[in-house]
Amino acid sequence: MNVSNIEKLIVPVTDPNAIKYYVYNEEFYKIIHDVHLQTGHEGRNRMEHELNAKYKNITRECLMIYLNLCELCQRKGKTVKKGLVVTPIISSEMNSRCQVDWIDMQAQSDGNYRFILVYQDHLTKYVLLKSLTHKRAEEVAYILLDIFTTFGAPAFLQSNNGREFVNKVIEELCSMWEELKSQGSVERANQYIENMLATWLTDNKTNKWSEGLKFNQFMKNRSLHHGIKCSPYEAMFDTREKIGLKSTSLPENIIHKLKTDEDLETALNSINTTHEKKTKKQSKEKSVDTSSEENIDVNEEQADIIQSRQETIIEKRRESLHNLTVQASKIDFVKGKLAKVLKLEYLMLIKHGVICDPF
Repeated sequence: MNVSNIEKLIVPVTDPNAIKYYVYNEEFYKIIHDVHLQTGHEGRNRMEHELNAKYKNITRECLMIYLNLCELCQRKGKTVKKGLVVTPIISSEMNSRCQVDWIDMQAQSDGNYRFILVYQDHLTKYVLLKSLTHKRAEEVAYILLDIFTTFGAPAFLQSNNGREFVNKVIEELCSMWEELKSQGSVERANQYIENMLATWLTDNKTNKWSEGLKFNQFMKNRSLHHGIKCSPYEAMFDTREKIGLKSTSLPENIIHKLKTDEDLETALNSINTTHEKKTKKQSKEKSVDTSSEENIDVNEEQADIIQSRQETIIEKRRESLHNLTVQASKIDFVKGKLAKVLKLEYLMLIKHGVICDPF
């Protein structure tokens, strides 16, 4: 591909919106480092998911070499991971079941902010993070009302902090939405968010975590979720997130040279691939005078685009539901195998007289 008279080696183009570059050896470190910071010090699989969207030849071996040299990641990897979810919960559609929890930041307060409210849609895993000054019912309800008036109120709202949350907040919300019900367990993503926030504070050399919540929210939602096999952003909107010029087909070394709008326009217009040559030729051959029907055609085209988008979003969420079901079945299988192993060990201890048979 030729961009601004600079040749870049790319994978043969089948989709002009999904151009993949081959990376030179001297570019490897900077590209991997930038993606690692943009994704909040993510692990190998999530970085691989992000890099594979634009680059072809960045291997797992390269990622592992980088991760093994990242001090923050090595420190984070020593934390104890939590066990399996006791009872997997499956949600059939977006916004049918949501989860709310908070992270206590009183030991590291940011001005008047002392807590982080974590709100997550169970199906898409899409997360919203909000700063709180207190855990008072009025403030929590106000934040939830802001979320509900944007996304709608879920039928089920879950929380691990039911004893201090249900007493006033749920009662107030249920008085506004009769369909709203509360339940007592929640799949916790708090430790993951805390680790991500801690690395963001270290990288940016600040303790203003309230300013970093929006960036961490975006990083969490753009990261690959192993349960649904895509990012929460993709599950919610059926498209990859946009990050300014980095989301265009322009290579990194061209983006860094851009200074004005004219430079950007020139660079975009200079992109020249075999696929685009064919497309331009076909469009010229099909070009006819349709000015009298232009408005009607545009409206019909917009309606078709919206309908197609709705269908693809529904399909993406079906895939998320299927992947969650598969994950739940695996958890049930592991639990069953574990129960059999424990039973066998128990019988062996009785047989060898280590413990007495209670029966």
